[in-house]
Amino acid sequence: MKNLYWLVAIIILFNFYNYNLYAQTEFQGERGGVIKGRIIDRETKQPVEYANVVLLTLKDSLIKNGAVSDVDGYFTIDKIIPGEYLLDVTFIGYDHEKFKVEINRQNRLIDLGDVLIHPATYSLTDVVVEGERSPVTYQIDKKVLDVGKMQNVISGNASDILQNVPSVNVDIEGNVSLRGSTSFTVLIDGRPSIISGQDALQQIPASSIDKIEIITNPSVKYNPEGTAGIINILLKKNQDVGLSGIINGNAGLNDKYGGDFLFEYKMPDITTTFGVDYNKRNFPGTSNEQRQFFNETSTTFINSNGTMKWGRISFGLRAAIEFKLNENNIISLGGRYGKRDGSRNSFLNYSRWTEADPQKLLYESNSFREHLGDFYASNLTYLIKFNSRGHELKAEFNYGYDDNNQTTTSQQFESGVQNAGKKTTESGPSNEFDGKLDYTLPLSETSKFEAGYEGEAELSEEKNELSEFNPQTNLYELQSLFSNDVKYNNSGHAFYTIYSDKIGNLGLQGGLRTEYTYRKIELVNGTGNFNIDRWDLFPSFHTSYEFSKGSQLMASYTRRIERPDGWQLEPFITWFDENNVRRGNPDLKPEFIDSYDAGVQTLIGSVSLSADLYYRVTSNKIEQVRSVYQDNVTLNSVDNVGTDYALGSEFMVIFDPFKFWNLNLMANVYNYKIKGVLNDENFERESFNWNTRFNSVFRLGQNTQLQLNLNYSSPTVSSQGRSEGSFSTDLSARQDFFDKQLALILQVRDLFKTAKYEFTSSGPDFYNYNYFKRESPVVMLTARFTFNNYKPKRERIENGNEMGEDF
Repeated sequence: MKNLYWLVAIIILFNFYNYNLYAQTEFQGERGGVIKGRIIDRETKQPVEYANVVLLTLKDSLIKNGAVSDVDGYFTIDKIIPGEYLLDVTFIGYDHEKFKVEINRQNRLIDLGDVLIHPATYSLTDVVVEGERSPVTYQIDKKVLDVGKMQNVISGNASDILQNVPSVNVDIEGNVSLRGSTSFTVLIDGRPSIISGQDALQQIPASSIDKIEIITNPSVKYNPEGTAGIINILLKKNQDVGLSGIINGNAGLNDKYGGDFLFEYKMPDITTTFGVDYNKRNFPGTSNEQRQFFNETSTTFINSNGTMKWGRISFGLRAAIEFKLNENNIISLGGRYGKRDGSRNSFLNYSRWTEADPQKLLYESNSFREHLGDFYASNLTYLIKFNSRGHELKAEFNYGYDDNNQTTTSQQFESGVQNAGKKTTESGPSNEFDGKLDYTLPLSETSKFEAGYEGEAELSEEKNELSEFNPQTNLYELQSLFSNDVKYNNSGHAFYTIYSDKIGNLGLQGGLRTEYTYRKIELVNGTGNFNIDRWDLFPSFHTSYEFSKGSQLMASYTRRIERPDGWQLEPFITWFDENNVRRGNPDLKPEFIDSYDAGVQTLIGSVSLSADLYYRVTSNKIEQVRSVYQDNVTLNSVDNVGTDYALGSEFMVIFDPFKFWNLNLMANVYNYKIKGVLNDENFERESFNWNTRFNSVFRLGQNTQLQLNLNYSSPTVSSQGRSEGSFSTDLSARQDFFDKQLALILQVRDLFKTAKYEFTSSGPDFYNYNYFKRESPVVMLTARFTFNNYKPKRERIENGNEMGEDF
């Protein structure tokens, strides 16, 4: 009888175990429990990409599952067996957010909605000091610069902001280079800029920018144009319902002033945005140039020195409206109109002599260059979400128009009387069309498939005219021999596919893009056309491995292309003044770039460390080449000079020695080599280059900040010469008032007057030395007022179980 009791007990226990196992298996067979939500930055109300969401057992804190938020901040964790859990949300520079959750048969789907995370804060005895996140964060395929953390650039433009970014250099004229290359693509909210990348970066006011993404190895989803990658400008948007706005005004010494405002009205299903900006900047400076021209019998020397003045006036309007038709259908329409007026004037004294005749000929030369025009761009986007797990289709159409006009007038005087001069005009409209389809299909919780199409077309016309000064009539007379009309017709079609997956801690992404390019250059009043008709393939591969929370290794490879600009292909002579002419090269080939990148980021206590190792090979390297056109006249042309190689590493260290003091050190160190054939001779040049940025922020209580920036760029070489190094120091102070609604910012740039541009070039029959120095220091005062939802929010929810609503 006793044995029978034991048998019944065993059968009951066995059946109970099988029932429980069956219940869990059945539960999991239907995807088990699911937790989903969206990670949002509490201050900016913007989604946070690549935040870690970890599911731990409540009893012993064992990791059971996890996810990483996508580009829109969404995450989903499924296949969760019943039980009580702790959900831990983390991202570098933010406080942890923890939630107690329970999965059971009655509550198998938990939708957390918006999960607000916020920067770390430090409590002192008498005052709360708010922790400053690093302005730069690293993600699997890009660096993201948070402009809101950079009070020292609030009155500048995008170029000024980029002076504080790893990988980027900005010269004395505001020209940007990315990892030593001026060839990159500029996007605005992910859309191509209608004006040139350099112009766009100087056109957009810093106060209207939310973030800047630096994508040095873009996936095949992006257009492969640009040697060094992509700079994506993300403009400010607001996430809260209601009316909000931001108003800025600034003024500085030597005729510098400007202002802008941005208003946004958000309703549950409709959002409208309107903004206006105006800025005027003038930068006086000095110039020194030394030229030598060699021939078989003698050497001619031409020296010049004097003053220069760079100027820029910009005006812009932007408006957008977004309709949320329902949860799965969103349509948006936006547009931007702008005017630009750039100038570069010089007033130089010349002296010329030869070895055979050392008697100096003295004369003066004035040059006035103006670049102006209107431009506008419009975009229409339609997004269809098939479900909440990322299955979607996005269609986008962009149109842009640029009325580009440039005039250069030179005057040459001897003994106060004008005896020579030239006037060159380049004008013509450009129309650009771009259409895109992007499709995303999640295959599982960790894998997805993406495919898309992009078609683009550009139709433009340029009219070039040259007039020469006639001393007899004191008029500039048209020279038809040097006047030309050119028509450009560029079009292309691209198709791409991407597959990505995550296996444990290993993330993988691979893609292939194929592009068809057609280009026709027609000389209206000349002979011959220049056509290109070709297909190209562009692969990309990205991988990442997460060792632990806050520690990640990333690696990637992409192939890119840099096609010549229109003017680089023009086969005719364009005069700028009595000493300089330009001619394009219709035989130019596009550059092809193989780019390899590996990076690691980690947290050691409160110290954030990141490092990148990169290697870039560019074939058919395009460079500006100088030579002698005729007696004492320099010809500036372009050629495929060979192949260049860049092997380097970038480092960033962020730490707080004290709770009121934040330090940020960025460095880029690389070896650059270029070799090829120039003037029928083999050449090879090499240099070890480095640049550093040191940022120090002192927080004196809640409302006062001081910031010191140090910047240095080392010398570097090109196919024909060498650029010298440059150092600058910037200082800024910020004072907040009225609960941070009003801010005053005083900035001093190039405090010790050390920034300069110095370049030497040489060839078989010439030598050039150029030196430019802008006005310094540059002093600016900015006032900024924000209201309603643009007001910086610092409320902290102490209870981790709150769902992140503001009270």
